[in-house]
Amino acid sequence: MDLKISEMMVMQEELYQANKDNWSPIVPSTGKSKLLWMIEEVGEVISIIKKKSEEDIMNDPIVREAFVEEMADVMMYYQDVLRCYQVSSEEFSNVYMKKHQRNLERHFKQEHASYLKKMASK
Repeated sequence: MDLKISEMMVMQEELYQANKDNWSPIVPSTGKSKLLWMIEEVGEVISIIKKKSEEDIMNDPIVREAFVEEMADVMMYYQDVLRCYQVSSEEFSNVYMKKHQRNLERHFKQEHASYLKKMASK
């Protein structure tokens, strides 16, 4: 199975509807809170990476499942952030594709070297 962004957003709405009496609403004013919860989940991913070896993450089914589950939590909160700010899957996809194309044309090493040179001259 390969989920689309639109499918993940529908799933998050379904989860929200099942818990809306206990959860904060999906509105712009709660976007920052959802983003902070997402960052906490990123911290849980980092914790697994720090405490377990790459070999465990790649080959130990229990560690791998925990790792992927935490990544799923990150994606779930990410979807909530998008929903809080009413970013549709189409809008996100269009911007993502444009950014991807721009990144393909960038020269990251040159940009980084220029940045370091600029910072050194300050």
